Amino acid sequence: MQSPLRLERRLTQPKWLNWGVPLLSLLGALILGAVVLMATGKNPISVYMRILERGFASTDAFSRTLISATPYAFTGLAASVAFRMGLINIGGEGQLYLGTIGAAFAGIAFADQPTPIIITAMIICGMLFGGFWAAIVGVLKAKFSTNEIITSLMLNYIAAILLDYLIFNSTSYWRDPKSFGFPTGKRLVEAAYWYDMSFGPIKVPFGFLVAMIAAGIVWFLYNRTRFGYEVSVIASSPSAARYAGIRTRWKIITVMSLSGALAGLGGASDVGDFRHVLDAKGVQIAGYGYTGIVVAALARLNPISAIFVAVFLGGLSNAGYALQGPDFPSGLVGTLQGLILFTAVAGEILTRYRIKRQTHVAEGVPS
Repeated sequence: MQSPLRLERRLTQPKWLNWGVPLLSLLGALILGAVVLMATGKNPISVYMRILERGFASTDAFSRTLISATPYAFTGLAASVAFRMGLINIGGEGQLYLGTIGAAFAGIAFADQPTPIIITAMIICGMLFGGFWAAIVGVLKAKFSTNEIITSLMLNYIAAILLDYLIFNSTSYWRDPKSFGFPTGKRLVEAAYWYDMSFGPIKVPFGFLVAMIAAGIVWFLYNRTRFGYEVSVIASSPSAARYAGIRTRWKIITVMSLSGALAGLGGASDVGDFRHVLDAKGVQIAGYGYTGIVVAALARLNPISAIFVAVFLGGLSNAGYALQGPDFPSGLVGTLQGLILFTAVAGEILTRYRIKRQTHVAEGVPS
C-alpha cells in the first residue's frame, strides 16, 4: 500500500529555517530527554535546572564551561569545513590525537624558548600533524575514490594505537624516562602553558580565543573568496565543477587537510591549555572528535554558530562532571548529545525537503 505522504525537495528554503531548525532540534532533544528521565523516575525539570545552574548560572561555572567547549569548537569547525564540501570526515578524533602529539613535541623541543615562541610552535606543529593525518584521507579519496567515511574512521583507531605506543610501549621522545610503574608523558615546562585570559570574573582559555579567530577565518574563506565559491560548486555538482575547470582532486585534498589542521589545533589546545602533557588515555576517553560532529550538525555547518553550539555542549559536559553522583543519571549528558544529533539530522532533512500528501490520479481504462 502506497503511503499518503512523500518527501518533495524544496526549490527555495525559507529564511526562518536557518535559526528555526537548530532551536526546534534542541527543543525536540529536550522533550525526548524528558521522556527518558520520566521513564527512569527522575523529574526532568529538576534535572534540567541543575544542569543550567552548574553549567551556565555563575561566572565560575561558565569559566569551566569554556574549558569544556574549547576542544568541541575546534572539532566542530573541522567537521563543518569538510561537510560543506560533501566530505564526511569522521576522523576528527584521530586528527586531534595527532595534534596532541605534534604540540607536545614542540612544547618539549622548544622548552628553553620564550613563551610566545613555544606557543606558536605548538600551534604550527599541531596543525601540521593533524593536517597530515587528514591529507591521507584526502589523497585516497581524490586519487582512488576511496570512501572517506571508512578511511577517516579507521585512521582514528590507528592514531589511538600510535598514541598508546608512544607512551606505554616504547621509550619514545614523548615518554618521561623517570616515570615508573605507570608510564606518563614528559610534562611541559611552565613557559609552554598557554595563557589564561580574564574578562572580568570570567576566565577564557587562550585556545578558545584561537577557536573564535579560526571560526572567523573559515567563515571569510567560505563566504568571501573564490576558494569558498569553488568548494560550494563542487558540493552542488562535481561534474559541473570539472566542466568549469575546477581542480576537484586538489580541492578535496586541500579541504581535508584544512579540516584535519583545525582538529589538530584542538589537540594543541588540549596540551597547551589544560593537560600540559601528552595524556594518551585522557584524550581518548574525552571523545572530542565525535562530539564535534554533533556541533557541526546543530550549527548547520556555520563556523560562527559552531562556537555557540560548542559552548552549549560544553555546558552540558561541565554540568555532567559537576553533578556526577548516585542521584544524577551518569549517562544523561551522552544521551542528550545523541538525541541532539538525531533531532538535528532530522531537522536538516526537513530543511531540504517538505512533506506533501500524495495525490492519486485515476488511471484511464484503455479502449
